[in-house]
Amino acid sequence: MKKFFIILVISLISACANVSVTKTADGFYPPTNPSLVKILKTLPDQKYIELGTVTASGFDSGDVAKMHNALRSQSADLGANAVILTDEGLVPKGFGSYDRWGTGVAIVFTDED
Repeated sequence: MKKFFIILVISLISACANVSVTKTADGFYPPTNPSLVKILKTLPDQKYIELGTVTASGFDSGDVAKMHNALRSQSADLGANAVILTDEGLVPKGFGSYDRWGTGVAIVFTDED
């Protein structure tokens, strides 16, 4: 029983954050610099193409910047200029602590009218 408890505690402590990106656009866009990928919470005025969906989960409640940077990094691989966060929140993980999550879309800006 003691081994089970130790394994449970270790797995809770070592639970890692996860970001997944699913490409939904046609074609290929060259990767961008992650530090230049914008995190948006409203629709931009510029025209854009949606490249894929993004989901982040398992981040500590105070790790907003870590979650945003992970989203930037993964979305840059698709060629994104920005990520529009469509929803985000907190999930209880026990003992008064919470995990942060977010969903959205990776986009690339276009000059098309």
